[in-house]
Amino acid sequence: MGSSLGIVLVAFFLYLLVMIVIGAMCMKQNNNAEDYFLGGRNLGGFVAALSAQASDMSGWLLMGLPGSIYLLGTGQAWIGIGLFIGTTLNWIFISGRLRKYTIRANNSLTLPEFFQNRYKDDKKILLGASSVVIVIFFLVYTASALASGGKLFNSIFGIDYHTALVIGALVILIYTFMGGFLAVCTTDFIQGTLMLIALLLVPIVAYFLVGADNVASVLKSTGVDPVSFMNIMQENGEPIKAVSIISSLAWGLGYFGMPHILVRFMAIKDEKELKKSKVVAITWVFLSLLFACIIGLVGRAYLAPVILGTEGQVSSESVFIEMIKKLFISDIRAPFIAGVLLCAILAAIMSTADSQLLVTSSAVAEDLYKGIFKKDANELSVLKLSRVTVMVVALLAIVIAWDPESSIMALVSDAWAGFGAAFGPLVLMSLFWKRTNIQGAFAGIVSGAVVVILWDYIPFVSGATLSSTTGLYSLVPGFFVSLLLIIIVSLATPEPGKDIIEAFEDVNRKI
Repeated sequence: MGSSLGIVLVAFFLYLLVMIVIGAMCMKQNNNAEDYFLGGRNLGGFVAALSAQASDMSGWLLMGLPGSIYLLGTGQAWIGIGLFIGTTLNWIFISGRLRKYTIRANNSLTLPEFFQNRYKDDKKILLGASSVVIVIFFLVYTASALASGGKLFNSIFGIDYHTALVIGALVILIYTFMGGFLAVCTTDFIQGTLMLIALLLVPIVAYFLVGADNVASVLKSTGVDPVSFMNIMQENGEPIKAVSIISSLAWGLGYFGMPHILVRFMAIKDEKELKKSKVVAITWVFLSLLFACIIGLVGRAYLAPVILGTEGQVSSESVFIEMIKKLFISDIRAPFIAGVLLCAILAAIMSTADSQLLVTSSAVAEDLYKGIFKKDANELSVLKLSRVTVMVVALLAIVIAWDPESSIMALVSDAWAGFGAAFGPLVLMSLFWKRTNIQGAFAGIVSGAVVVILWDYIPFVSGATLSSTTGLYSLVPGFFVSLLLIIIVSLATPEPGKDIIEAFEDVNRKI
């Protein structure tokens, strides 16, 4: 076993080395802020698609989702259904329109800058509010990715969680610091490909080793009813509640407000590449979510009689890791393949964390520093501050993720709700409703973020939060309160100026 782990470690080392080399190569192509934050708006279709989806899914896809299905059954797959619907709608209705509008809106490089230019926000109110929201929620989101990395290294190599946390953060920091958006997208393309290969290969091989006729009986031996466990309308042996289905499907709403995904739409080279991206991205996310759910099911049978999450066993979120270790180290004895496949989990983690670091640095350097505090800042000073911000955010995320008991699913859930509620309704209204004005936009950003924080963290009901009391995901009330206030406040205040209306109509004529 020791020599096998050594070979796995070699695979990890080679993989991480490749990521750093890519960062160094891309560093030479960063001459200004547009290069660093958007890759010069020159992304090809395949790179844009896989980069968007890889940065979207994170370690949650290979750890959080399979782990929850392993533990509670296929009733947890409703989240995957919601995410697939959200992804599809985002690519079909948002991607092309947002790309055109950000170019029309004074070549906006970031989502906060788009809001500012879209509404002629001379006082920088929207720029400041949206930048602060990005910094707050991306700290939590980045922490979830780093926590995934810590658990991965701890589970495979027995490395102390805190040491593993720092190692993973350091590698991500190096290539993001050097290569910016182009490095992030290039590495994400490689990582997205690796993730899909691992997602398809591992459950299929494990399924045939268990035997199609044996799955039900093996599941029963682990203490679950096979029929209930594989019933999407059941959750932990009980009929699933309507509020659980609504909350799970609501994850799809979050896509409309995710800065690290939306920025990929802004960076695609042209309309031809965008059409290619749509097909690739939707296909990738369908296969990835489907097989992530299958991993939870097959893993329960394949790892039997071991039951993850019980006393003395690792968390159920490690089901994919444990399957690879058993499959390619114990059963088939191909440790280098095991190492490459385990790198897929690291890829999922890194592909999200790097994007989050980059978007946060753009919010601080481009939006807050240059946009508000030092408007005459030159390109070099913005680039320098961006790289410093990447380091600071990584350190703060390490602090948030320091507790080894922190749940990947819970951290992702909080951040996803925050972005989806604060930005999702405003992105939709900005692109599709010309009557939206700056007052309504500001009300939408603030109300969405505040509702999520109050819902998830403030104990209003007998010492319990509204989230735990109602069982309703905070994204639902946050999103619809934000949407409602955008409409009400916009209608109650003066119409947007003539130039704002003309820009809106100009973009719509080109759609």
